[in-house]
Amino acid sequence: MRLPALLLCALCCAARAGAAGDYDLLYVNLDNELDPAHLPTEDPTPCDCRREPSEWDKLFTMLENSQMREAMLLEATDVVLRGELQRLRAELGRLAEGAARPCAAGPGEARLSRALDELLQGSRDASRRLARLEGGRAPRPEPGAQAEAPAEAEAAAGRALGAVLRELRETRAELQAVRRWATRHRLPAGCEVAILFPMRSKKIFGSVHPARPMKLASFSACLWVKATDVLNKTILFSYGTKRNPHEIQLYLGPGSLELVVGGEEQKLVARMAVPLGRWTHLCATWASQRGRASLWADGQRLATAAELAASHLVPEGGVLQIGQEKNGCCAGGGFDEALAFSGRLTGFNIWDRVLSEQEIGQAGGEESCHLRGNVVGWGVTEIQPHGGAQYLS
Repeated sequence: MRLPALLLCALCCAARAGAAGDYDLLYVNLDNELDPAHLPTEDPTPCDCRREPSEWDKLFTMLENSQMREAMLLEATDVVLRGELQRLRAELGRLAEGAARPCAAGPGEARLSRALDELLQGSRDASRRLARLEGGRAPRPEPGAQAEAPAEAEAAAGRALGAVLRELRETRAELQAVRRWATRHRLPAGCEVAILFPMRSKKIFGSVHPARPMKLASFSACLWVKATDVLNKTILFSYGTKRNPHEIQLYLGPGSLELVVGGEEQKLVARMAVPLGRWTHLCATWASQRGRASLWADGQRLATAAELAASHLVPEGGVLQIGQEKNGCCAGGGFDEALAFSGRLTGFNIWDRVLSEQEIGQAGGEESCHLRGNVVGWGVTEIQPHGGAQYLS
């Protein structure tokens, strides 16, 4: 019994000693690994694993950058243009709504005129803004990047810009239609008042008192007319003396505009039909030296003649009137109802010289009623309405 116990004790002691030896060996090895003597004294050489980009990598990077810039530019251009179009359309709708309200409210011509003035001014401002937009150029990428951009991106950009331009043109067409409508229903540009001739009557006319004597070797006469009807001879204005009641006449026929200087046999006829119910700008010029005369409508020359009352001198001391003709009878009487003008008239001016083509265009332009003749100046020279004719603003 004592021998097995001794053997068992010896085995336990041996096992305990072996375990302690292994434990010491483990910690000795760990201490050796962490010993500063065994650590490296210098940093190892870093390994640069990045490789140099190839030519294809550079090319694709440039293409991506170019496409990104082009997309950003197109998006910015589209946002700006569409925002401007939305503002213009909102403004146009507001003006049109404002013009419709006074029309439906009643016959107040003052309110209607103010609304139409605002509408026309708004259409002009919008038209100028659209012109600036169409004339502007969107910024383009750099030449090198643009050359490397794919054809598909350029085609898409072209389609987008084309759509925006089409929308701009459609908006401009709408604005022009509004302007034409406003021009038909209001006074011409720059004019504040007109004289209304409500009907044909031998008592309805306007007497004009020129600022200087009507002793003329040449002249230019311009006016705006809006006729309600035209007969065989509808007088716009006439100047005559007791000796010759037909010194100067400008009148309308069913399909003609006619100028008389020095007598009824001295006549220039232009074939045209004045549209009824719409404002038309008419001008007549004449010079005594060669008898050259011309007729104009809305800035376009309709007819020209030479040797018309050549060397004639229009005498002073006569009577100048609008809407009727002087026929040599008693003052203020003897008018013919069939010759009377019915409609509206404004911007009546006479100069003692022949205007150039450019000046005639300006006389019928946006500031026509702000240009005044030196013989008769609209808004300055006294013009008295008679027999029911009246000023309208």
